[in-house]
Amino acid sequence: MSRIKKKFEELSQNNRKALIPFITSGDPNLGTTLKLMSALVDSGSDIIELGIPFSDPIADGPTIQRASERALAGKTSLSDVLDLVKMFRETDQETPVVLMGYANPIEALGVDVFVARAAEVGVDGVLVVDYPPEESGALNVALQENKIDSIFLLAPTTLEARITDVAALATGYVYYVSLKGVTGAGHLDLEDVSKRVEQIKRHVKVPVGVGFGIRDEATAKAVAKLSDAVVIGSRLVEEIEQSDAKNIVTNVEGFIRSIRKAID
Repeated sequence: MSRIKKKFEELSQNNRKALIPFITSGDPNLGTTLKLMSALVDSGSDIIELGIPFSDPIADGPTIQRASERALAGKTSLSDVLDLVKMFRETDQETPVVLMGYANPIEALGVDVFVARAAEVGVDGVLVVDYPPEESGALNVALQENKIDSIFLLAPTTLEARITDVAALATGYVYYVSLKGVTGAGHLDLEDVSKRVEQIKRHVKVPVGVGFGIRDEATAKAVAKLSDAVVIGSRLVEEIEQSDAKNIVTNVEGFIRSIRKAID
């Protein structure tokens, strides 16, 4: 059983929802990212989404774009991200880690090389924003062969036929993007989120996480009632951006603890 599946089963048995934070690898530097990963676990996170910095994102708003820019200014590469997971696994063999990013860095390294290294260092899932189901065949085959989950995005504009396509390939969980637009934008329509999650669950057999637009305890609590997982990215990356080296870990821990408390 994969770490992701095991985690969701444990949470379900205890009537709890998953908290999945997103941070960008190398923001503000790789050493701090490693500390933040442990801090996220200590403050109640269940799965960590680790962003692969990329220069030309299409789904990320200004906050996460700036995080990628800071990471790239520090020369953070995909190989560095994989090494980061390897270091994390030296002290944590339980927490699932999902790599989230774009196709270009993966294809530059080579799909087979990337997946082999990801399996070696202990990556549990991969989400490639710009690999739609019909273009992800080679990656999905490689991930399946290496027992790594394939995670896909669904959006408010996703047609039912596309949901069915994703359902046939998705393992681990699916990530419902609750807003039209980029990360960090807009305000959630919880009634619409509820309807869309119900629609998705009619097709997919894996848990459904909801992200984009979750910025506070009240919204996180409301979304937790509608889904299997709360994904929080831009607001957390803002916390990192606005902190200095002395208080960054403490600030992140405090914020995640407040979200954990709210969804429980």
